[in-house]
Amino acid sequence: MESQTVSFRVARDDLANAVAWVARSLPNKVTQPVLRAMLITADDAGLEFAGFDYEVSSRVRIAAEVNEPGRIAVAGKLIAEIVNVLPNKPVELQVEGSRALLSCGSSRFELPLIPLDDYPQIPSLPEVTGTIDPRLFAEAVTQVATAAGKDETLPMLTGVHIEINGPYLSLAATDRFRLALRTCMWEPSSPDIQAKLLIPAKTLLENARTLDSHVTDPVELAVGTGEQVGSAGLFGVHTENRETTTRMLDADFPNIQPLLPKTHTAMASVEIAPLQEAIRRVSLVTERNAQIRMEFTEGEVVLSAGGADSGHAEERLPCAFVGRDELTIAFNPGYLREGLGVVHTNRVVFGFTEPSRPAILVPEPAELPEADADGTFTTPETEFTYLLMPVRLPG
Repeated sequence: MESQTVSFRVARDDLANAVAWVARSLPNKVTQPVLRAMLITADDAGLEFAGFDYEVSSRVRIAAEVNEPGRIAVAGKLIAEIVNVLPNKPVELQVEGSRALLSCGSSRFELPLIPLDDYPQIPSLPEVTGTIDPRLFAEAVTQVATAAGKDETLPMLTGVHIEINGPYLSLAATDRFRLALRTCMWEPSSPDIQAKLLIPAKTLLENARTLDSHVTDPVELAVGTGEQVGSAGLFGVHTENRETTTRMLDADFPNIQPLLPKTHTAMASVEIAPLQEAIRRVSLVTERNAQIRMEFTEGEVVLSAGGADSGHAEERLPCAFVGRDELTIAFNPGYLREGLGVVHTNRVVFGFTEPSRPAILVPEPAELPEADADGTFTTPETEFTYLLMPVRLPG
């Protein structure tokens, strides 16, 4: 039987940050009640808070004044909600019988202990595979996860595919209607490491979003080293006092390279902020978020939408357009807005082949490419590409 005698005193803000971070990955609905638990371990090094639901594990360590070491478990989301509303005074916790007594200022709470007998073994972090700048990691994941699928019956599309090729990382995701691809540099533990990983996009995105702005140390990505890369089936992330593991998806990510056009018959450059506003206004009259039409001519793009019962809307914006002919193409306005939202330059460059074929959105390069002898344009060199399937134009 595990020790059920714990007593400690800790700063309220430290405790609030720790329990909120672990609680965010605990499941809302559980088949086994024990998976609602947050493990609290008090020892000579301070406090460790942990949670695990067989898919995702989280651990965080903080400093504390430990009077009596031991290990207990309480309802994770509940203790996070309680600590969040406590006054900014030291928090004390001690165990009496089958309850944890939590006090802060004049506030007192009693929480029933959850028996540890049936709690699953929390996985260990695999060996560190390499490190990456926290802001770069957060940006790359956020850009790519936008395009991941939500349909759990197609698990290969619900993940972010990470391809490791020595010092290069390539992140990709697709839901069949759009595709996002981001390349970046990192510091691998071995210069010639090669691996292909598929991580649930939702969990990876939550990981990236919790990298607080004050995190300055490189993020450690852990999937093993040498011949053991990926063999544990776990994707680990460690930064400062936090670590998390996620069970990787056992599925084959589709080959996306043939989908990416190498040349284009037309290109356009548009300022993103006014384009986003125009899409928001014009799409008010789209029926069931169906489509927004974009007519590109030299110096201008006309956005329009409408339906038999919802009226018609139109807006004109300046744009730089190069191509042999004028071009009209239609997109799902939601997918278009999301794509524009992860292009982190003032202007976006569109690359088109024909109205029925996918278009690309890339951050604005220094200058638009010149047409080749046959009148086509080469895709600009870019670290980020958002490819979007058009919607079929009526008639």
